Amino acid sequence: MQYLLAAVVGLPLLGAVAALLPSPPGLRGRNPDQAVLRHGVTVTGVVLAAALALAVGFDRGHPARMQATTDLSWIPALRIHLHLGVDGISLPLLVLTALLTFLCALYSYFAMPTGPSPKAFVALLLTLEAGTLATFAVLDLMLFFLAFEMVLIPMYFLIARWGGAGKQAAAWKFILYTLLGSVVMLLGLLLIGVKSGTFDMVALATDNGPKAQLSHTVQLLAVLAIGIGLAVKSPMWPLHSWLPDAHTAAPTVGSVLLAGVLLKMGTYGFVRIALPITPEGMHTFAPYLAAFAAIGIIYGSLACLALVRKGAAGDLKRLIAYSSVGHMGFVLLGIATMTPTGVNGALFANIAHGLITGLLFFMVGALKDRTGSTDLDALAGTTGAALYGRAPRFGGLLAFGAVASLGIPGLAGFWGEMLAMFGAFRPAAGLSRPAFLTFMVLAGLGTLLTAGYLLLVVRRVCMGGHLTAEAAPGEEPLAVEGPAVALPDLARHEYAAWSPLAALTVLAGLWPAALLGLTNPAVQQLLGGGN
Repeated sequence: MQYLLAAVVGLPLLGAVAALLPSPPGLRGRNPDQAVLRHGVTVTGVVLAAALALAVGFDRGHPARMQATTDLSWIPALRIHLHLGVDGISLPLLVLTALLTFLCALYSYFAMPTGPSPKAFVALLLTLEAGTLATFAVLDLMLFFLAFEMVLIPMYFLIARWGGAGKQAAAWKFILYTLLGSVVMLLGLLLIGVKSGTFDMVALATDNGPKAQLSHTVQLLAVLAIGIGLAVKSPMWPLHSWLPDAHTAAPTVGSVLLAGVLLKMGTYGFVRIALPITPEGMHTFAPYLAAFAAIGIIYGSLACLALVRKGAAGDLKRLIAYSSVGHMGFVLLGIATMTPTGVNGALFANIAHGLITGLLFFMVGALKDRTGSTDLDALAGTTGAALYGRAPRFGGLLAFGAVASLGIPGLAGFWGEMLAMFGAFRPAAGLSRPAFLTFMVLAGLGTLLTAGYLLLVVRRVCMGGHLTAEAAPGEEPLAVEGPAVALPDLARHEYAAWSPLAALTVLAGLWPAALLGLTNPAVQQLLGGGN
């Protein structure tokens, strides 16, 4: 098992190096570009198979225990170890990362974004996967920081070289925000390591371990510094402004990985580092984190409502990016409650958001390829998408993704948001219950606003101007203006790339115990100081 985990983390990096080498003549297929894209599918497929094998071999009877561990001294002078391991918290994120990266590689094989050589594209994609997998697998604070930073450069180049309009500005905004946040986070991690004498995350998570040497003041400073870096990546309001630009400019697979995986690195850091290692500092800052989370939920929903209204020239891709601010607000709210219910809800919402938003970004990218635009007014016009009439399977799947995102019971989006609000209903001892009840009410209002803008998206994009319908106040009637011209419906590679996400969204909604059974014992032990 330990070799399997090492392979999951290391294979993408080896594959990235191999992608830059000349392909053997016998494996080139039609041309070298096809060969390197096939190489990307193969490597990510092997990594996914290894991650699934790791999940199958995982001891579900003891999900709170670190498994498949490797602990080797790397830099003795700094007490830095090559320490790897997975538990019930990190395993689902590891599998989600491997799955989404494989689906992105598969989709790119058939729909490579416009840009430079596929060699660089595949190498960057695999480097991004390696950094993300390492973030969820390492158990040393310095290794966590290195893995956390490793994903920034690949994502910067994916946006800057293969993105759309405004890609250079969006890429620079992304890298500046995240790098500045990471510098502050590094100071907090170094403070913990210096004061405790170790960077080992497992040892630091126990009450009778090195954590006992961390005073209340040290914990406050550490949480403040680490929290800023994690909040930028999460993204927490008001440190979110890089996200809409990055999503709007990124290529399709860049948006999928950014929303589905990279945002989870920030919230995972809160759960793995801030909650168990600096509980006193986290307890002090929890109400502020919850307040920012609740504001983010409302802000993201209102921004989406502003984009979806007629005449606003809103961009559908930008709308989904703003929806992520709201959805990740529920994750942060659950973490801020510092209760098993809330933290379990946060971890569940992480996975649900990765599945649902990954599907939505895939579909918006394909919609742009079909219609040439993601402008909501253009898509809703009489010559716009009208997906129900022009591409019914595509329209039905887009409506499914929107309904899943608004969090109806029976689909994955429901459980995380509900558990986060339940956690806010009765937060951890010492936290102000009236304040958290207020945050819970704001979050509940956010779910209503979310339903409003997503249903408007379905109405405008899936119905378009080709169907007769009642006009909303202030809008012109949607009249039929000639027969709808068919758009290409779902292609085979789109079925292959998107069906797993839709199926897992339903499975997680109907069988939440499959995920909660892994996370709950680990969360209980994490919040119990290792007991």
